[in-house]
Amino acid sequence: MQPKSLLDPIQFLSGVGPKRAEAFNSIGIKNIENLLFYFPSKYLDRRNILTIVKVMQHVINGYEGEVTVVAKITDIELINYYKKQIFKVRFSDSTGNFECVWFKGIKYFKTLFNKGEHYAISGKPVTTKYGNLQFTHPDFDKFSDDESNDFINTGKIIPYYSIPQSLKSKNLGDIGLRKIIYKAITEYSGLLSETLPKNLIEKNNILDIINSVKNIHFPESNELLAEAKNRFKYEELFYIETLVALRKHNYLTKAKGIKFQIHSDVIKKFLDSLTFELTNDQLKVLSEIKTDMINPKPMNRLLQGDVGSGKTIVSLISILIAVSNNYQAVIMAPTEILADQHYQTITKFLKNFNFNIDLLIGGTKKSEKNAIKEKIQNGECNIIIGTHALIEEDVDFAKLGFVVIDEQHRFGVAHRGKLISKGITPDVLIMTATPIPRTLTMTLYGDLDLSIIKEMPKNRIPIKTALRGESSLEDIYKFIIDKHKENYQAFIVFPLVEESEKLDLKAAEVYYEELKNSSLNTLKIGLLHGRMNWKEKDETMQSFKNKKFDVLISTTVIEVGIDIPDANIIVINNAERFGLSQLHQLRGRVGRGSDQAFCILVTKDELAAKTRNFNYDFQYLSKTQIDFHKSKIRLNAMVKHTSGFELSEVDLKLRGP
Repeated sequence: MQPKSLLDPIQFLSGVGPKRAEAFNSIGIKNIENLLFYFPSKYLDRRNILTIVKVMQHVINGYEGEVTVVAKITDIELINYYKKQIFKVRFSDSTGNFECVWFKGIKYFKTLFNKGEHYAISGKPVTTKYGNLQFTHPDFDKFSDDESNDFINTGKIIPYYSIPQSLKSKNLGDIGLRKIIYKAITEYSGLLSETLPKNLIEKNNILDIINSVKNIHFPESNELLAEAKNRFKYEELFYIETLVALRKHNYLTKAKGIKFQIHSDVIKKFLDSLTFELTNDQLKVLSEIKTDMINPKPMNRLLQGDVGSGKTIVSLISILIAVSNNYQAVIMAPTEILADQHYQTITKFLKNFNFNIDLLIGGTKKSEKNAIKEKIQNGECNIIIGTHALIEEDVDFAKLGFVVIDEQHRFGVAHRGKLISKGITPDVLIMTATPIPRTLTMTLYGDLDLSIIKEMPKNRIPIKTALRGESSLEDIYKFIIDKHKENYQAFIVFPLVEESEKLDLKAAEVYYEELKNSSLNTLKIGLLHGRMNWKEKDETMQSFKNKKFDVLISTTVIEVGIDIPDANIIVINNAERFGLSQLHQLRGRVGRGSDQAFCILVTKDELAAKTRNFNYDFQYLSKTQIDFHKSKIRLNAMVKHTSGFELSEVDLKLRGP
């Protein structure tokens, strides 16, 4: 009998077999080692399971936290309430009963629950006006009849795994996967070899690899779970930094770049044509870029700046340096509407210059596209703006010397590399409006030199941010209608929580129809949802920009970088479900014009009231308190700070090490 190995095929592990092995292989899990590093997506704390009577006592005594209770389904009911439906499931144990209600996703939830089944229900309990104990949209986990005493699934911190459809099709759910992984850990974890240097482990008091794998899957305590998470975070960053440092060293020592000349007359002519003065931060960044461009080593620089801070002007002046040296320059944007916006802006700014500017996007007509490609190849085109169409095989540049990549996180490394490879080590400027703390930036983008624009132009009016409870929604809609008289347009964003895309779309359409036929029936309303392809999203945003809609309802994060001057109101429903970076990006969709803009964060009345009365100071909060108050801190920070960089520091403290 051969000794066990981490490279053993997963097929021979108890509970897998040939058919399930194929499903595992399809998601990249081919051997035991792959399985051990398939980490949980979240954890269920079932160490303290309460009886129903105990939960009721907690609620009566004013307890406002979450609880877990295990109970049996006794009744299922679909209630028609006016034009709405309510899905209600009743549960009981030996001490009492309670009910769970759902207002959204009813079609999906109806397929899940059956009488007689046991579930672990986790959520915040309340009592109804009739005295019933109730959970609204709780988290839940189904138990099979024979597992109530199974120590893998109850009585401790339980791992919860995301189950791809390929595994579900082989009748493998979270509980089954949990058992398979537990078996693998029991039999194989002792074979794991340490992957970090011993001196680093000792110096930083890092948990060893074997105990880290055990506790990332089946934590013995919250403390050991945190140690395991920190170990894998540290390991990932350690190797990223090592590779980044090697890549930067090789790049700077081996690559030969372009030594540009600065034609001051061209730059002066452009600056004189502007109707505004550059900020001190813009001038500082331009000095950094100029120093790079006159150096024979290739520039590789990341430019960070909030929405509206003036990154485009900085990139345009840099482009002028390149094209005045008879090199071509290119800007690659993630979407057609953003590329077109860059094209319109740059054409307007350079109207007094004799440069040939072209737009190359997927939607360009074939004949026109071929003509543009020919101009690019023969050098007739100086500045090219486009999308992924720029990296097609038949796009050949005559003399590419400068590359600008906008919103770099939207492109893969391969995309960026493919564009850059079309020139002989061109200078590269990567721009992003996503605020990242400086320390994290140096870790993730250590191969790039960093420039930051924090200062906003003097004429930029700060966006007013307010936090409101759901009971204020009708007043908010009236505010939108009143502001529409001043030509204001509005975004209304609401996050969807269901896994089913069809369900997402259905919920979005219901919300859209409700507003269209009730509170906002005097306005023209559009809909942007997650199931649209990029072209449909671009067309919808273009229609909104052209004022075919007064209000745009969105179930997805609205495209970054789009200028819609009259969009000066954004309402973000269930704001507590978004991260700080998402909230700030959403807020940046408004306030692009000269009028006062408003961001209204909407959450549950109770949370809104508690957040307004909550003053956070990280210096006086423990990690447990920070975790408990995360939603309040995020919402509070959004109202308090307008700077993305200040918010990114708050976000870093919330996320922890």
